[in-house]
Amino acid sequence: MVMAEQAAVLRRNRPGTKAEYIQQNIRSDCANIDTILEPPEGQDEGVWKYEHLRQFCLELNGLAVKLQCPAIDYTRHTLDGAACLLNSNKYFPSQCIQILFLFRVSIKESSVAKLSSVCRRIYRIFSHAYFHHREIFDAYENETFLCHRFTRFVMKYYLMSKDNLIVPIMEEETQAEEEGPEEDVQD
Repeated sequence: MVMAEQAAVLRRNRPGTKAEYIQQNIRSDCANIDTILEPPEGQDEGVWKYEHLRQFCLELNGLAVKLQCPAIDYTRHTLDGAACLLNSNKYFPSQCIQILFLFRVSIKESSVAKLSSVCRRIYRIFSHAYFHHREIFDAYENETFLCHRFTRFVMKYYLMSKDNLIVPIMEEETQAEEEGPEEDVQD
């Protein structure tokens, strides 16, 4: 009995990849946003942005399943659309994704330009959750720091204008920095 050759199934998150590196940093301390967003030395910035967006979409699914409202279809559609674009061989060829973490790869600038559009779309999920499901948003955010991380990510890499960031994450961080560490006041 001769078995027909099957097409190889390629995993996008092989051990030692950038995605695994990001996930390890998140698991280590999800509140340490600076460490999570800091690329390893020599890392191509376009690939780093791409991998972070894939990770944001994965984690946003966790928030999306908690949102039970008429907007759930829009949320699923948005995340599916982002996943389709990020997994598109047209814009992000598999060979760029399959190479192990130790090798340098890059993504065409025309493809990197698409990432800003993906950011704006998925940010709408954060804003919807914040303004319409605040308790769910706060509980998920306290556990994952996902919106904080996403906000810092899009600001660091200039993927969204600050004017479009309507969830008051930046204001909270600025206010916390201005107040400084809390001190015990004794009478």
